[in-house]
Amino acid sequence: MNIKDLDLNLLRLFDAVWRTRSVSLAAQQLGMSQPAASQGLARLRAVLGDALFERSGAGVRPTPRADRLAQAVQLALGTIEDALNASQVFDPQRSVRVLRVHLSDIGEARFLPELVLALQHHAPGMQLETMPLPHEKIAPALDNGQLDLAIGFLPEVSDTLQQALLSDRYVVLMRQGHPVAKRWAQLQKIGSPQSEETLALLAELEFAAVRTHSDTLRILERMHWQHRLRLTVSHFLSLPGIVRSSDLAVLMPRNFAQGFAEAGALALIEPELPLRDFTVSMHWSARFDKDPCLLWLRGTVSRLFSTTHNPTPSTTEVKP
Repeated sequence: MNIKDLDLNLLRLFDAVWRTRSVSLAAQQLGMSQPAASQGLARLRAVLGDALFERSGAGVRPTPRADRLAQAVQLALGTIEDALNASQVFDPQRSVRVLRVHLSDIGEARFLPELVLALQHHAPGMQLETMPLPHEKIAPALDNGQLDLAIGFLPEVSDTLQQALLSDRYVVLMRQGHPVAKRWAQLQKIGSPQSEETLALLAELEFAAVRTHSDTLRILERMHWQHRLRLTVSHFLSLPGIVRSSDLAVLMPRNFAQGFAEAGALALIEPELPLRDFTVSMHWSARFDKDPCLLWLRGTVSRLFSTTHNPTPSTTEVKP
């Protein structure tokens, strides 16, 4: 075959179908109809002499030749995008772009107030949408443009660029006046931060947890407290009210729990727990690393929230 027989839009279509494993999703991302996408794939199949994609469940799966082509096509498209973006001048005051960011419920409460205020001042025409996704879908969504940025503690997310923003740790939140909180304060005064007595005291607690935050559940398992779990909910934001009116305790990030404790009627304690320390990072795709708008967005997020001294992005390892 000859390169003159290929249309750049067909390569973009091939790349979108390979990434999404769906002709309809690819068509949606490219702003075209599904029949037009199907016709484009038929043209590409005829030029290359290969089926490229086969039906598989609700979507499609690539043929071996499509898998071999994918990396080269992505590299070529990325080179063209970088060259085009290099000459762009991004003006946030004039932009009307829609930004899509992965945040958990607790992440929305932590990051959105300041981020929305910054957008209102510096990019009044831009829109922001949060799109919480299962962790295994975040990297593909960043890579295919469905997401622009992901912020959170995301150890399962691999093969992305990332920058650490802030360090945090899990603490235990309970109502003020809780018998365990009173006894904990007494033990701290006499200088026994993690004695057998304090561990026995913590083992008396009954817990509420959030099913989507698996690390808190792993901490309960490591401490052999999983049998003390009495309530599992979908979102962190429902828990302070529940904890305030009951004897249940909850493992919660300190940066978030402190606000509830300062508002009154809640107390937090900081025992030494396994897996308690973690880092919140922002993740993005290397494919869009040079996009001027997303460079501005990442710089804004870093300026607002970064407490680290290393702004250089690193690449997460690809899990085997």
